[in-house]
Amino acid sequence: MRIIRLDQNFTRWDELLALILTAFASMNGRIDPPSSALGLTAETLAAKAEAEIGHVVIDDGKLTGCLFLRPEAGCLYVGKLAVLPAVQGKGLGRRLLAVAEETAAEFGLAALRLETRIELTDNHAVFAAWGFSRTAEKAHPGFTRTTFVEMRKSLIR
Repeated sequence: MRIIRLDQNFTRWDELLALILTAFASMNGRIDPPSSALGLTAETLAAKAEAEIGHVVIDDGKLTGCLFLRPEAGCLYVGKLAVLPAVQGKGLGRRLLAVAEETAAEFGLAALRLETRIELTDNHAVFAAWGFSRTAEKAHPGFTRTTFVEMRKSLIR
């Protein structure tokens, strides 16, 4: 297994899209509004990789996980953290977050930040176990109720 940074040589956009859609499929019908992953295409993923810092996990030739990172003021945003259901629970998410922590250190950023849907309490628990704390409850445009929570992990030791 290896984790590689997406660059101009990466061409497996359709496979990456399938990975994200498969990993996020359990959210379908559980969250409102629907996941932004449903609006992704191979082309928008390629553009996302140009604008952000993307990584994929390749295991025995197959894409099994990914994440996208974006430097912000004082923190590194972690988005589209996805692991195929068949390999979840084996430490792959933690390994991807280790890459995020290394990237944050390279940028001199003291924290990781992510957002997760309010309905996905199982995700909240996993992120809390990985050292994240809930820092805000927010709503998507057009919603008057909380639709997602923001969580942060301090990297200052």
